Order: sequence, then structure tokens, then C-alpha cells
Amino acid sequence: MPETFKALVVDRDADKKQSVAIRDMTLDELMEGDVVVRVRHSTVNYKDGLAITGKLPVVRRWPMIPGIDFCGEVVSSDDPDFKPGDDVILNGWGVGETHLGGYAGLARVKGAWLIRKPADITSAETMAIGTAGYTAMLCVMALERHGVTPETGPVVVTGAAGGVGSVAVAILKKLGFHVIAVTGREAEHAYLTDLGAAEIIGRDELSGDAKMLDKERWAGAVDTVGSKILANVIAMTQSNGAVAACGNAAGMDLPTSVAPFILRGVSLIGINSVFVKRADREAAWARLALDLDRDKLAAMTTTIGFDQIKETAEKIAEGQVRGRVVAEIG
Repeated sequence: MPETFKALVVDRDADKKQSVAIRDMTLDELMEGDVVVRVRHSTVNYKDGLAITGKLPVVRRWPMIPGIDFCGEVVSSDDPDFKPGDDVILNGWGVGETHLGGYAGLARVKGAWLIRKPADITSAETMAIGTAGYTAMLCVMALERHGVTPETGPVVVTGAAGGVGSVAVAILKKLGFHVIAVTGREAEHAYLTDLGAAEIIGRDELSGDAKMLDKERWAGAVDTVGSKILANVIAMTQSNGAVAACGNAAGMDLPTSVAPFILRGVSLIGINSVFVKRADREAAWARLALDLDRDKLAAMTTTIGFDQIKETAEKIAEGQVRGRVVAEIG
């Protein structure tokens, strides 16, 4: 185990002015946990962008190493479920928010937060998927449990050029769905078509004030943005359809009415990807190994070095990054 390792650290001064720096750390500086992991890869999610830029109060412990997920190799363990040499994945559990995260050569965490990496997915691919892709799969599985199938009708994906949206489009396409992608970036139309979108509609079409009920357009939805867009998506969902909501890029509000729920039987399903029991996480990752086209995953993925994380985080917080970003750590 190395005596020191590189870590990207965010901190703030007495005036709450935030700073970001790469510095050397020791194992003793890490927080408590029963498993130490040598981090190979992490990723830059929208939440990481908010943490590094300070645009929203994601970080709740200072100083903090961001990075809400990582993949790596166990180097020491007091948890009987893991031993040195095991390849593991972590998503969520407050890592990068309240517990030191994945943008470091080593991470010490609770073994209960880890799962074993599926054998047929590489370390880099797990972080190309990352929390965003894992969240997308949780959304798809929720729609399936509700009875949404390719035969019941189309599925709409909002924020489709982002991380969650890109993976959701690719998964739904492989499962045989007619996918409608929503984006505010016209330059991404070809990208979304290549991922599997059958139709693309502009974000502006769903950005106005929502009617209590509108024309029925889809059987299901994966919404990553919230606010008025989610309200319009709900109003346009067909009878007995379902909407999986997992993001708030457009805002935390939801200006809708009870009409879609009591007159059409629409279900709004909240997706919490942070605190999910191990069996459900393992099920989602097993599905990702089967139902995500690796060529499409590669097409939506950019790989960066450790020293590019800050710059990339700033761009993703401004909505300037498409698809997925893998950060090489170790």
C-alpha cells in the first residue's frame, strides 16, 4: 500500500469561499471504514460537477474528496464478504458528499456499500456506466415492474443527451422500445439517433406551463430534470402509464395537479439511487451487463486523466458535456 496518494480535495474558508486542489494524502487522513480500495476508475457525474463548482450544496463535510462512485481493487478488508484482490464497485451512500469519495488513489469505506464487479464488465466500463447508468437501469426496472413494455407504447427520456438519459436511451432501444428523446441541444440529434432514439423533440416543447391533462403520447418516461418538464411529461402519459423520476436539473419544484393520477391512473415512481440495498444494486448491475450495448456505451463515453476532473466538472455543471465521462485514477 502506498505511503501517499493523490487526491482531489474541495475545501472552503471562513467566508465559505470554495477552493479545489490536488494534493498528497495518507491513509490516516481517510475516514473510517472496514475496506480499503485502490481506486482504478471513477467518473464525473452531474452531482460531482455541482460538488466541485459549489453551484448547489452537495458537499456536507469539509474538506471533501468528491467522486460519488468508483471501481477498484480491495487492498485490505475487515469485512468477511471481501478480501484483498477483489474487484469492487461503489455507487452512492453519501460518498463524495458526507464521506470522502472516489477522486483519490485510495478510498476507505464500509464493506456494506460495495458490490463485486461483474466479471464480464471491465473497470473502465463500470465507470462509463457509473451512477448515471446504474440510475438509468433502476428507472427502466421500475417501469418494467409497473408493466410498461414495448407493446404498451413509447417511452420518453428527458435530458436525453446527459449521462442518465444517454444510457436510458441505449437500454430502452436494446429492449425493443420506441424511444422518444428530449433535448435542448439540437447538435446532439445525430448522437441520440445513433444511441437508438426513434424520435427527438425539443426541450422547449415541454418547458411551458403544464395542462392538468394533455394529449396521451407515451406509456412510460424516464425523467432526469424535474420542474415544468416533468409536469408536462406526466400530463402526456397515457392511462395506467408510469413515470420514473430521478433528477432535478431544471428545478426541485413540480407544478402539476392530481388529475393525471386520479383520472388516468398514472404512477409517478421516485428513483433513489444513493441508498439501495445490495441485492437490488447487484440486480441492476447484472441487468446492465446483459441489456446495455457495449458499442453504444463506448460511443457515449469520453476518457479523461486525473488532472482533467476539475475542468470537466465545471463543464458538466453548465450542461456542456454529453454522455459519460470516465476518469482514470490509478
